[in-house]
Amino acid sequence: MSAVPAPRAAAAAAPGVRLRHLGLIAYEPTWRSMQRFTQERTAETPDEIWFLEHPPVFTLGLNASRAHLLDAGDIPVVQIDRGGQVTYHGPGQLVVYPLVDLRRAGLGIRDFVTALERAVIALAAQSGIRAECRRNAPGVYVAGRKLASVGVRVRRQGAYHGLALNVSLDLAPFARINPCGYAGLEMTRLLDLGGPETVAEAAAALAPHLLAALGLEAQQPGTA
Repeated sequence: MSAVPAPRAAAAAAPGVRLRHLGLIAYEPTWRSMQRFTQERTAETPDEIWFLEHPPVFTLGLNASRAHLLDAGDIPVVQIDRGGQVTYHGPGQLVVYPLVDLRRAGLGIRDFVTALERAVIALAAQSGIRAECRRNAPGVYVAGRKLASVGVRVRRQGAYHGLALNVSLDLAPFARINPCGYAGLEMTRLLDLGGPETVAEAAAALAPHLLAALGLEAQQPGTA
């Protein structure tokens, strides 16, 4: 597994967002690293977007009900500080953590969540998949099945956590929970819909849509 990167020293003026592809990485150290990054960042700290996968884990949002965790079995459960209920992460799922200064980006929380959803919808459309979001149920859906989940936290105007896009992961563990608090909600994945078949392909395809939706530019090579 890759190591979680430590925040870098801030530049004199915030350059473009840093894109980091971290591979398969344990959930809890990544979460703690996001918290640390958000706590230590200043108004000049460049934004970062982390693309990665997690080993199997169920995560429960800040006020999530354990009644939605039906049968965790041998899969670890971590109670965390994002919004939302319970979800599953595992290999074959693209997890994206945009560590964005919302004030500097000119985004409210609702705008930020909508931007994440729009990026996934644009990625799906690129493969001829008709996806949509729902006002009262964050995430992205295809024909009533959930393709991507969204859950965020904002502290000191810094957003962390983000979205989880089902690419090629085994969907069976979702049957052990009420996904996002909805009993009987079915999940879907890009592999079955004619989209990108690997996490690496999905990350490469999603990045430009995500930057466009957030109104950000990637840092140029060689920028400190």
